[in-house]
Amino acid sequence: MQDLFEKIYKNKGPLGKWASQAEGYFVFPKLEGPISNRMYFKGKKVITWSINDYLGLANLKEIRDTDADAALKFGNAYPMGARMMSGHTKLHEELEKKLSDFVEKESSYVLNFGYQGILSIIDTLVSKNDVIVYDVDSHACIVDGVRLHLGKRFTFKHNDIDSLRKNLIRAQNFVEKTGGGILVISEGVFGMRGEQGKLKEIINLKNEFKFRFLLDDAHGFGTLGERGNGTGFEQNIQKDIDVYFATFAKSMASTGAFVSGDKEIIDFLKYNMRSQMFAKSLQSALVYGAIKRLDLIIQNPSYKDKLWNNVNDLQNGLVEKGFDIGNTQSCVTPVYLKGTIPEAMVLVKDLRENYGIFCSIVVYPVIPKGMILLRLIPTATHTKEDIDVTLDAFSKIRKKLEDGVYIRLSNSIVSV
Repeated sequence: MQDLFEKIYKNKGPLGKWASQAEGYFVFPKLEGPISNRMYFKGKKVITWSINDYLGLANLKEIRDTDADAALKFGNAYPMGARMMSGHTKLHEELEKKLSDFVEKESSYVLNFGYQGILSIIDTLVSKNDVIVYDVDSHACIVDGVRLHLGKRFTFKHNDIDSLRKNLIRAQNFVEKTGGGILVISEGVFGMRGEQGKLKEIINLKNEFKFRFLLDDAHGFGTLGERGNGTGFEQNIQKDIDVYFATFAKSMASTGAFVSGDKEIIDFLKYNMRSQMFAKSLQSALVYGAIKRLDLIIQNPSYKDKLWNNVNDLQNGLVEKGFDIGNTQSCVTPVYLKGTIPEAMVLVKDLRENYGIFCSIVVYPVIPKGMILLRLIPTATHTKEDIDVTLDAFSKIRKKLEDGVYIRLSNSIVSV
């Protein structure tokens, strides 16, 4: 028997072992100033490509005024208690009605948080006799929801429909013995690579297998579809999505989430989701702000148009300069380079200190060893100058990487 914490002292985890070199700069960095295309990092103004404020709503005067009015009207406490007990309001109902109309589902339920919400939805929908089949590249919130499942769960290779079919056969064989059902889970847009899920192909398998489909559309809501109402509309399969989920944390530039579907299913979730039954209701100030944000998205398609002008300019510019941006079909813009973790740390420091560019860095274990992923999130607030400066800087840092500049500078970083 050993002290519970002994393993922690010996093993900080694949990311934690870099804490002494990385914390405060590469991880847990502090971006300061109004949320926009340019913010401050360690006292210097930088072009920010790490903010999921896709439509540029966060710092609009109209939004800031609405949020200020809501704070004065409701404070940060109201309503007190969980929705089921004492935290239900007309505002929540109004927002749910607007969301249902926007995503064309019969009913919706507003949730406190995105991560907590999707995790709890999964936990509530399935029992030990059921099987979950989900894309192996699903976000951590989906993975954690699946981990709560007491029954069988199978992953299929990312966006691989043959792999999905094989696992549906396995699932079908299992539920024929247990009398359970099958839940398939995918994302509308995979937030690391920017690829859309192969939703049409997944839906087509409903003719062959009897399953229900849950879609996490965090990155698609507000950015895809003719009106910004999601990946289901982009691929013309919205009506075939059984349970639709999205968050307010990206296009809506706020806190909270929602789930939509047939009324009977949403009612079941309302009365059985433990994360909502036993947690404080989303504050009215945030609900009030979400209604304003949704109204702006519906009434002003120009926000989405500006976003996509910037997305196309950035992604086309990167491709023209020979960068590998993978198979992105969304605003998420990954740039793949080859290098070690120490090289990546030096490269990103160079970008921030000498070129004034702040973007997210992703390394092993999130992606394979020997790869560096720089993830850029274009927004409606970025300018042509931002894009041109970034394209020029990326060309220069790639040359330094290829010439071995960063590997030489990284010798001062201890390899682990």
